[in-house]
Amino acid sequence: LHMESWRTEMKEEINRINQVLPNTPAEVQTVAIQQWMDSVIDKMDHFKAKHHRYVKEGVTLLELALWKAKLAEKEENSAEGRTKKVKLDAESVRKEKRITCGA
Repeated sequence: LHMESWRTEMKEEINRINQVLPNTPAEVQTVAIQQWMDSVIDKMDHFKAKHHRYVKEGVTLLELALWKAKLAEKEENSAEGRTKKVKLDAESVRKEKRITCGA
């Protein structure tokens, strides 16, 4: 949504020179073009900074969600506790015996 409005605004700003330049006297066209270029660069910098803030916010939210999921997973695993650990140990012993039994 933001990207679309930024794109539209940038296109308008870039095309603005086509309306300004034909009506500008020849002796000040260079100055008009320089001002226009500065304006385009300023807008680009502004939108890049905004985009960076949105990305940073998104990364922060993702980190928090992953952290919360990891905490929930640890709580779930600790609730199952030793029963799960004993089952895992028994399974790993069986697997090891199967491999080393020589059959």
